[in-house]
Amino acid sequence: MKTLVWVEHDGSAVKDATLAAVTAASKLGEVHLLVAGQDVGAVAEAAARIAGVAKVHVGDDAAYAHQLAENVAPLVVELMGDHDAFVAPATTTAKAVAPRVAALLDVMQISDILSVEGPDTFTRPIYAGNAIATVQTSDAKRVLTVRGTAFEKAGAQGGSAVIELVPSTGDMGLAAFESQEIAQSTRPELTSAKIIVSGGRALGSSEKFTEVINPLADKLGAGVGASRAAVDAGYVPNDYQVGQTGKIVAPEVYIAVGISGAIQHLAGMKDSKTIIAINKDEDAPIFQIADIGLVGDLFKVVPELTSKL
Repeated sequence: MKTLVWVEHDGSAVKDATLAAVTAASKLGEVHLLVAGQDVGAVAEAAARIAGVAKVHVGDDAAYAHQLAENVAPLVVELMGDHDAFVAPATTTAKAVAPRVAALLDVMQISDILSVEGPDTFTRPIYAGNAIATVQTSDAKRVLTVRGTAFEKAGAQGGSAVIELVPSTGDMGLAAFESQEIAQSTRPELTSAKIIVSGGRALGSSEKFTEVINPLADKLGAGVGASRAAVDAGYVPNDYQVGQTGKIVAPEVYIAVGISGAIQHLAGMKDSKTIIAINKDEDAPIFQIADIGLVGDLFKVVPELTSKL
């Protein structure tokens, strides 16, 4: 069984989410990767070094420069003639590509898998992670997205895969790239950070969020996250959001400051190794899953904690 894995990259380096997808794909059989973009030779070489990969297919064309799903999906479908499954990390870009691939192949996508139970059987969360469904498919081709926190990351070094250029399927003319605004930060990316400090609506304002959360995160070398309530209130940008409709994370340490623990937020961080909750409400749901809980005024507690680090 051959599996084609979508390589998530930024044009120069392979992103960590790909490594978890490779681990999942390896449970299905021989692993091939797809690198799509423009001038992506360096990315292809890095992908070829990933442990356990047999071949890297490279679609290098201006049509794939911004990885528009409308252009990438036909390329994937073209390659699926020689592959049994398409596996992609559950990232923003891949979530746009995978459904289009499934539609073009006329198969059912299985999203956000947590484990591979067999060549046609997988588990995935439902009801915001409160239940785990076992799904068996009868489709000839599988289209899967992988929850990165559920699988160990494959080694980024040690492989020596063959690199093969594939013909471009060209620009479909369905979408055009206009512009992008990329947030610049010296802090670790949320999905790969080992420590995350998240703030909730209780912080009250964007200014207070920055004043309370950022110094603690800086001291710890942590990524900064937020609940949906804090994002909706405009305290921080959307890419900070952790939860069912945000980013799924599983750091070594997750510090929840002023977050009550709504089920949608818990779905995005409950797999963290150690959860520390700071909240003035001792009955807040977050304390039910926290390993360490501190009941107190976050505006006093957090600055005091920061000063002692």
